[in-house]
Amino acid sequence: MGFTIEDDINGKIKESEFSHFHKECENFLSCAISSDKWFILVAEIEGEIVSHIYIGLIQKVPRPGRVSYPFAYMTNVFTVEKYRGKGIGSDLLAAINKWANEMNYELIIV
Repeated sequence: MGFTIEDDINGKIKESEFSHFHKECENFLSCAISSDKWFILVAEIEGEIVSHIYIGLIQKVPRPGRVSYPFAYMTNVFTVEKYRGKGIGSDLLAAINKWANEMNYELIIV
């Protein structure tokens, strides 16, 4: 089974499962957006989100004599099929790499 409806060739993702998913996703996004632990980068074309990447920060245990910066955990990378191959995802990745460097995150976990 794939991770998206697009990849669900066996039909295991059914419409009936979406009410639970919507509630779970709504709760996650509400918490993520209001926290300083998640960053969601999106690409829009004419008001439509066509690509996104989620970044969660993972705090490291402090070490003496050194400032500890979090790791960045990249997940949920997706581009709508008709916009793939146009450099949109690559542009988001470039923006994340620049941001992570500016924030001194020493590692991005994919």
